[in-house]
Amino acid sequence: MPKPHKRCALALCLVLAVAGVWVGGDAQTRTPDVQYVPTPNNVVAEMLRLTAVTKKDVVYDLGCGDGRLVITAAKRYGARGVGIDIDPQRISESRANARQAGVTDRVQFLQQDLFEADIHEATVVTLYLLPKLNVQLRPKLLRDLRPGTRVVSHDFDMAEWQPDQTVQVKGPSRQHSVYYWVIPADVSGVWRVNVPAPKGARQYMLRLQQEFQEVRGTISADGQDIPLTNATLTGDRLRFTATTGDQVRMAFDGRVKGETMRGSVDVKGGATAGRHDWRSQREATSASGAPPR
Repeated sequence: MPKPHKRCALALCLVLAVAGVWVGGDAQTRTPDVQYVPTPNNVVAEMLRLTAVTKKDVVYDLGCGDGRLVITAAKRYGARGVGIDIDPQRISESRANARQAGVTDRVQFLQQDLFEADIHEATVVTLYLLPKLNVQLRPKLLRDLRPGTRVVSHDFDMAEWQPDQTVQVKGPSRQHSVYYWVIPADVSGVWRVNVPAPKGARQYMLRLQQEFQEVRGTISADGQDIPLTNATLTGDRLRFTATTGDQVRMAFDGRVKGETMRGSVDVKGGATAGRHDWRSQREATSASGAPPR
C-alpha cells in the first residue's frame, strides 16, 4: 500500500486530538468526574490497615490523584500497586512521587477512564470518588473482581450495598468515614448437596437467595424445608446453620468455586452426628430463569 501523505497524516492526528484521543500516548476520553482532593495520610493508613494489605497484594486506586495510596502500599507493605486517573496532570505527579519514594519497580500509573480500565488483577481496590460514582462503579466491581477482593472507600458508601465494616477517622477539621466491603461470590440458586456419612450419604436441596453479601434460604431434608440461620457470605466462604424438627443441628462451612461448593458440616444429634465433608453442585436454570424441579 502507498504510504499516507504527511499532510494527510497530520490532519488525521488533529482529528484524533479533537476527538479526545492522545496519539502515541495515553487515551483520554473525557475530563475528570470529580475535583481532586487528596486523602489525608492518616486516612490512607487506616484504609490500608482495614484491608490488611500485605506484600502479596495488588492494590488498585481508582482515581489515584497524586498516587499517595498505592505508593504507601508499596513502600510500607511491599505490595504492588496500580493507580488509574483520567487527568494527565495527576498521572505525571504520581509518577514523579513514585520516583521520589523509590517504588517505581512496584507501582505504575495509567491515564485511563476508571469505568473502562481492566481491574481484574486487583486484590484490593481503593476509592475516593462521590456517592453517585460509587454506585455507577458498583456493577463493574462486582462483575470484574474475584470473590474475596477487598474494597475500601473514603467518605462515600455504595447505597444499598451495605459495608462489612465502617470506621471513623479523626482529621484536623472533621471526621472521615472509611467503608469496607469484600466482593461476594455468586451463590444464588438451587444447589444439590451431598453429605457422605458412615451410615450412607445424605442428599439435600439448598435454595439460596442473595443480595450482595446477604444470604437467606432453605435446605430440604426428608421432605422438610428448613430455614437457614446465621447465614454469612464473606468472599467465597459461605456458612450457615439448619436445625431439623427433631433438633439435629447442622453447621455448614464451605467454599464456592463457580458452580460448585464444598466444605465440612458439623452435625450435632441424630444418627449422623460428627463432622463430615460435603459437596454441592448448582442446578442449571431453565430458559425462563427458574431452576428445574
